[in-house]
Amino acid sequence: MNVHRTIPASADRPIALTIGNFDGVHLGHQAMLRRLREAATALGAPACVMTFEPHPREFFAPDQAPTRLTSLREKLELLRSHRIDRVYICRFSFDFARVSAQEFIHDILKARLDVRWLLVGDDFRFGARRAGDSGMLRAAARTLGFEMAEMPSVEVGGLRVSSTAIREFLAAGRIDCAARLLGRPYSISGRVVRGDRIGRTLGFPTANVQMKHNRPPLSGIFVAEIHGLPEGPLAGAASLGVRPTLAGERGKPVLEIHLLDFAREIYGAHVRIAFLERLREERKYPDLTALTRQIGLDVAQTRAWFERDRARQVLIQNG
Repeated sequence: MNVHRTIPASADRPIALTIGNFDGVHLGHQAMLRRLREAATALGAPACVMTFEPHPREFFAPDQAPTRLTSLREKLELLRSHRIDRVYICRFSFDFARVSAQEFIHDILKARLDVRWLLVGDDFRFGARRAGDSGMLRAAARTLGFEMAEMPSVEVGGLRVSSTAIREFLAAGRIDCAARLLGRPYSISGRVVRGDRIGRTLGFPTANVQMKHNRPPLSGIFVAEIHGLPEGPLAGAASLGVRPTLAGERGKPVLEIHLLDFAREIYGAHVRIAFLERLREERKYPDLTALTRQIGLDVAQTRAWFERDRARQVLIQNG
């Protein structure tokens, strides 16, 4: 997959394109990507995604913008897994915000990208002051000679799949509901870095994962898996939050995972932590002895969860 950090001055070939923020790459996004891939294959054109960095709401009102579900790197990794050929990252700025809807269509979509097939969501708006809509795109498609399609919302159990709904489920600790809308367990990726090594002194060494998320969409203690190591997915108990017993209530969010029955150093590895079940919220304990006791209970619960899961898998395999 080729990643373009700017929109090219001219097109090298016609493309099939979809446009959006794609935060989380949830089931609704995945349906769009499948339809894009099918159209691109039929046209013999590359399947391309245009996305924005930063998110427009982060640009205009950073204090009020929703927390991200995925960092840019995580988003690109997910798009690659859906066989996208190119991603165009539009750097959102005051200049870009002033581009009119007509300029966006004629200068960017047609002249600089040569879009032959375009897919947008049913609520897509674009251009300065969000003046452009699907009706404007349909009219332009007839005039400029490209095909335009709209993607209706995807529902799961009567609920519209959206990044907003997923954020709300994660914030409420309902990670099973979030996973149903994502089509996979929610996860956070990052590089394993050296921490303060307090877990090691307590008898529960952890891998500290450096996050790009300043405001992660969930917090608490979780049953989790770590992906990205040669040994394959490994079971663990993960903590995501400010660690109030150690750092106080105003600490910076930290993601760390204690791996079950694993002792190898993995500093520098880029890993993905998948959250499988929330055990509890963060709490402040009176001393390290009380904290250690609780960590032991969390690890025991985690081990029991994976034992039950293995038993379920055996039952499924045996019919």
